[in-house]
Amino acid sequence: MDGSIVKAADAEQNEFQGVNFDVLAVGEESMVTKMHFEKGNDVPPHSHESEQSGYVVSGRYRLRFGDRDEILETGDSYSIPGGVEHSYGVLESGTVIDVFSPPREEYR
Repeated sequence: MDGSIVKAADAEQNEFQGVNFDVLAVGEESMVTKMHFEKGNDVPPHSHESEQSGYVVSGRYRLRFGDRDEILETGDSYSIPGGVEHSYGVLESGTVIDVFSPPREEYR
């Protein structure tokens, strides 16, 4: 059985489209990241092959995808199908845990 354990001190820090994040556990079929969003550091419309599911730990965001346009706050979660264009407006700084399947190669 393969798998991974990543201790907090060993998490790889990265940046993509102006957003700092930590790469946490990475398996063959999924990847977990901890996104550190800063107010006003919006993520423009984009898409990727990976399905993306997330949990808002803290902060406040405007998430748009498909015909959805929602304000997300602490405790909210979402799932965006792979290949669907989406964007984030960061209304209040905070942290989001995202899971990507398959793992995003550009995040490694």
